Amino acid sequence: MKNAIKYGLIVGVLSGLWIFLLHFMGVYDDAYPREGGFSGLEVLSIVIPFAGLFFGIKSFRDNFNGGRMEFFEGIMEGFKIMIVGGIIAAFFATVYVQYVGKDMQIDFMARVAGAGIVGVLFTLIISLLLMNRQRNL
Repeated sequence: MKNAIKYGLIVGVLSGLWIFLLHFMGVYDDAYPREGGFSGLEVLSIVIPFAGLFFGIKSFRDNFNGGRMEFFEGIMEGFKIMIVGGIIAAFFATVYVQYVGKDMQIDFMARVAGAGIVGVLFTLIISLLLMNRQRNL
């Protein structure tokens, strides 16, 4: 669990800071992004959870699991990282929506929910990439 907390903190804090950085860069101004559209900078934000999950699951495999990892072990570690990171990022998002972006014209919480779906997909992909070959499936 120590590994999941470490990488979850990294993902959550960086994602939270990214939310505020996008605001100060003007991405969430009234006219932008357009209805249903995303800014290129918002799309870049998927790098944070992908890198955090990749390095977190890889660290679990190499340092905590003796260099071996089954698919479901990777999924469980990825979900633990996502839970910790998601709670922290949700806190930042809530503070942002309540105090900074009160008059936003976009559905910000839909973006937060989309991030959860992307995190699940990343966990599946990374677990497949980093698992050791199984003899008996």
